[in-house]
Amino acid sequence: MNQNINRRTFIAGIGGTGIAALAGCSGEGNENQLAWHSGGTDGTYYPLSGEFKTIVEDQTDYSLQVQSTGASVENVSSLNSEDAEFALIQNDIAYFAVNGTGIEELEGNAMENIRGVATLYPETIHVITQADSGIDSLEDLEGASVNTGDTGSGTQVNALQILETAGISEDDFDEQNADFGTAADQVQDGDVDAAFTVGGWPVGSVENLATNQDIELVEISGDLREDIMADAEWFAEDTIPGGTYDGVDDDVDTVSVQAMIATHEGVDEETVEGVTTAIFDNTDEIGTKSDFIDADSAQDGMPIDLHAGAEAYFN
Repeated sequence: MNQNINRRTFIAGIGGTGIAALAGCSGEGNENQLAWHSGGTDGTYYPLSGEFKTIVEDQTDYSLQVQSTGASVENVSSLNSEDAEFALIQNDIAYFAVNGTGIEELEGNAMENIRGVATLYPETIHVITQADSGIDSLEDLEGASVNTGDTGSGTQVNALQILETAGISEDDFDEQNADFGTAADQVQDGDVDAAFTVGGWPVGSVENLATNQDIELVEISGDLREDIMADAEWFAEDTIPGGTYDGVDDDVDTVSVQAMIATHEGVDEETVEGVTTAIFDNTDEIGTKSDFIDADSAQDGMPIDLHAGAEAYFN
């Protein structure tokens, strides 16, 4: 994992070409251009970040340069090194990063400059298989080939935590690592038996897969779900409603974490307050996960200290 992403090389703004975004990194007005790190293009972070970009640029003088990344674990490193002003991350990864605990990549490396802005919506754990795979429970993944998400991603962290609680260690299955789109292709082609995806439903890659392949979503329920939540307090009960994906007609019980906006203490208070105000004063312009994103719930599940600019808005 590259913890020092060169924003002049990799930033690509949504709604324009990479070249245009690169050109925007130099010249007049640089102080108003903010790097916003999202996630993979097949997840929820990237399109939602595009909506935030539109709102912020319509309502303020700031320009958001949205970059597709490996998501949460990569993004906390980008915030810590101040290669990004804002990023979307999972609330569990935010806690691990600030406290230097939880997962190997962050152990003993407390990123104390990271600050919270707002929580957004539940990021739902999807465990996807072909409908005729014979995999009906997490325990059936023992000995299987499983895509747990990009290496170092929040998805991988959650998948390994959940499997461990289910009694399946990393030696008990063949772990594959790839982004959501590739994982969906692997399920469709039979290259893996199952794949974990973490995102606000409906996740685009799962939607696309379900239109081309009969799928099943493996349920996480009952005593196992209670054990998962007891082992990792950042998990909460969640349900994927029937009909969210083609061919999956019944509700599917599972667990979720929270998506959140984070920044770092080096970003000035006026900037953070301005961006926060633009987004949360205009939530009616958000289409992605709009039922969840609201100023009244934007501090639910916040696991780290707020940036002063966000505090000025919410308090």
